[in-house]
Amino acid sequence: MISRYTRPEMGKVWTEENKVQKWLDVELAALDALASYGYIPKNIPGKVRRKAGFNLERIREIEKVVNHDVIAFLTNLAEHVGPAGRFVHFGLTSSDILDTALALQIDEASAILLEDLKKLIRALRKKAQKYRHTLMVGRSHGIHAEPMTFGLKMVLYYEEFKRNLRRFEAAAENVRYGKISGAVGTFANVDPKVEVRVCKSLGLNPAPVSNQVVQRDRHAEYLSTIAIIGGSLEKLATEIRGLQKTETREVEEYFGKGQKGSSAMPHKRNPITCERVVGLARILRGNAMAAIENIALWHERDISHSSVERVIFPDSTILADYMLYLMTNVIENLVVYEDQMRVNLERSRGMVFSQGLLLSLIEKGLTREEAYALVQEAAKQVWENKDATLEAVVLKDARILKHLTPEEIKKVFHYRYHVKNIGKIYQRVGL
Repeated sequence: MISRYTRPEMGKVWTEENKVQKWLDVELAALDALASYGYIPKNIPGKVRRKAGFNLERIREIEKVVNHDVIAFLTNLAEHVGPAGRFVHFGLTSSDILDTALALQIDEASAILLEDLKKLIRALRKKAQKYRHTLMVGRSHGIHAEPMTFGLKMVLYYEEFKRNLRRFEAAAENVRYGKISGAVGTFANVDPKVEVRVCKSLGLNPAPVSNQVVQRDRHAEYLSTIAIIGGSLEKLATEIRGLQKTETREVEEYFGKGQKGSSAMPHKRNPITCERVVGLARILRGNAMAAIENIALWHERDISHSSVERVIFPDSTILADYMLYLMTNVIENLVVYEDQMRVNLERSRGMVFSQGLLLSLIEKGLTREEAYALVQEAAKQVWENKDATLEAVVLKDARILKHLTPEEIKKVFHYRYHVKNIGKIYQRVGL
């Protein structure tokens, strides 16, 4: 199912071929730097580059014997290059190649995810603008609270995903680090200037300090940020699911021609895409926890993180790409029932104005406790009598009429009071 929707370029980032190509890119960059600083003959990079290549099947064949993926790659590369190959990997350790190449793969994946985030933000922005004045009830604890607009709900998510964008940009930058510092990070065999040159040529930053590996707090931050994005996607999907319930039916996932919702019940139109996003967010959280577990390595360096990262980086970036695509599609094609929003808003028969009434009584001199008791008792009558409205009950309550005139009471029951400052919120977020 995922491969059907995931854009090919994200899948390509994590192919075996792209991974090994990145290894080769790092090795060639290292040769250039080593030659420029006199560690190897100046003609070696050109000789190697002209013949450089690899064969995945041959690498796998060699790895079965040596049980080491980088050595298998280097052996196969030497088979292509010939005698000049003895200078490949000069003074380097495997993780110089692995970690620097992984940073390149992550950088490619990040570029795709950044564009995904921007597309969703644009979709939320359009919905926020379109439904700026569409009245609906705001809910707390799932219960009617006070009036708001559907546009404001979309602004909430628009702003949240802008935060996610900023978080992800920072996390992507913090993991865009390579290292060519040798077996324990001491630069015993090559000067730090080699690392600087290699990283610059590859578009990466040199790790200020490393041992044999780039420290995994960077990677944990990256995958934790993806998990937070997944949490926001889950939050948005959960809200749409709630608003699509039959009893509510204020919005609905687009239901295509020929689509079926249930094998047993032909009437069903289920929020299956949002449910899928909710489920997949759990995987992102699990992967983030695995990345956090990778931070602690023996003497800051072992390879217990390696096997984990072969799973969690492809899975999390591919899933995030997929989930962002799904939710952008849901938002762009969301069916919004504005009339039903108004019907639901009025189902509580004026009780959404209870705070305005409370404040009006306080302004007339009642204590908060006195005013609260009067309004709560009036609301209780509305809850218990399906034909009653809060306004009608209050207009017959002599205790309230002692403090408020009928005209003052009627002014309380107006939606304009609740939405008068929404424009200012839009201004705050740049809409």
